[in-house]
Amino acid sequence: MLVPRRAKYRKQFRGRMKGNAHSGTNVSFGEYGLVSEEQAWVTSRQIEAARRAITHFTQRGGRVWIRIFPDKPITKKPAETRMGSGKGDVYEYVAVVKPGRVLFEMGGVSKEIALSALRLASHKLSVKTKVLEK
Repeated sequence: MLVPRRAKYRKQFRGRMKGNAHSGTNVSFGEYGLVSEEQAWVTSRQIEAARRAITHFTQRGGRVWIRIFPDKPITKKPAETRMGSGKGDVYEYVAVVKPGRVLFEMGGVSKEIALSALRLASHKLSVKTKVLEK
């Protein structure tokens, strides 16, 4: 799973997910891309599951680029803990995804294989997506 090697601060505020993506909106590396249509937090587990679905379907053919990285720490307090006593421990890492952001790219495979693999990957993510061609 993807996690940051080090961070300047261990815990972050939740923040807001307003507006559309400014960068990472074009297919840059491959021929086909999976683009988000809504905003969400995509966890490192979801990214890894989608990546595994793509590589399994293509039988390790072609090339896959992951265009998002989970760099936002999400904290969670233990079950049956009383309110107060500070912020919880870091539970997982997420990538903040806005509409228009390219999540995955593929190259070196036929159009049918790429579309099917990206469709399988989209089922693993918590965000509505569409497939984009270069």
